[in-house]
Amino acid sequence: MANLKELETYLDTNCFLGSKPVPTLVDYKQCEAIDAASIDADKMPRLARWHAHITYLKEKYPVSDWRGDAVPAGKAPDLAAAAKKEAAMAAKKDAAPKEGKKEEKKDDKEAKEPTPEELEQLKKAKLKKVKKEGGKRGVEIEGAGDMGGLQFFCTSTDEPEGDLDLLVVSMAAMNEKSDPTEEERKGGSGHIGKMIFSAGVDQLAVVAYVPEDKQDKCDCKEWLEKVLGLYQGTVVSSAKDISTGFVKTDSNKNIFPLKIRDSMFLEANNFLRKLGLFPEDNGDSDDDPVFGDDDFPSM
Repeated sequence: MANLKELETYLDTNCFLGSKPVPTLVDYKQCEAIDAASIDADKMPRLARWHAHITYLKEKYPVSDWRGDAVPAGKAPDLAAAAKKEAAMAAKKDAAPKEGKKEEKKDDKEAKEPTPEELEQLKKAKLKKVKKEGGKRGVEIEGAGDMGGLQFFCTSTDEPEGDLDLLVVSMAAMNEKSDPTEEERKGGSGHIGKMIFSAGVDQLAVVAYVPEDKQDKCDCKEWLEKVLGLYQGTVVSSAKDISTGFVKTDSNKNIFPLKIRDSMFLEANNFLRKLGLFPEDNGDSDDDPVFGDDDFPSM
């Protein structure tokens, strides 16, 4: 059986084990080898969600997916190598501020505010990262949805950093029509309803999306209001297809974006469950799998 800590590290930046976009027999085999009771969901949330997700798919689609296509074999990743790479990147990131401080002391007198041109370049660079992350996440959601026949999905993105406008851009990138001829596909999940979250320092931004063919089954505004209501969040805009809002950080009430995100994920899925739009496993609502998260990657 694989090292659970290595699995948690790997799933921090990957949705599945055997393939980037879809679950495979590699995921099934590894999931079967892990006792759910051995997973501490507080310490290993990504592993816990992956295990719940794969357990559900393995039981419902053991050989072929809902369309009848065979579950791909997949290729097992080198978890140890991935863990070392992650550790090296973390060490490099930790060292960067120290080097920066030396440079800051040396060039303190020369430090200047960014020019309007530099600010515009930074803005464009950030927008490009947001679109790239959203497009990649869209492909992953499309794969997960096609594999399990999911109609709705909840996930989070990093690049918007709590900026609601950028999170709307991210959603648009996820829904962009995918071009199968492109070397690196993007988007493709416009047919899947979604609620996406992005945590920043000051707030947790939330965007809900319901495609036209599902708007008679799920009210986009009502879905968002139900989720934001957990922490007295604010609805900024509402429509049949896209609704947006946020929850502000409040240290006095112990409300912090990363801390409240998981409970809001669960509330989003519970709302769908009551409408019959979320897959059930063994009928125990407290243990139903949560599809998406930081996660999916953060898939």
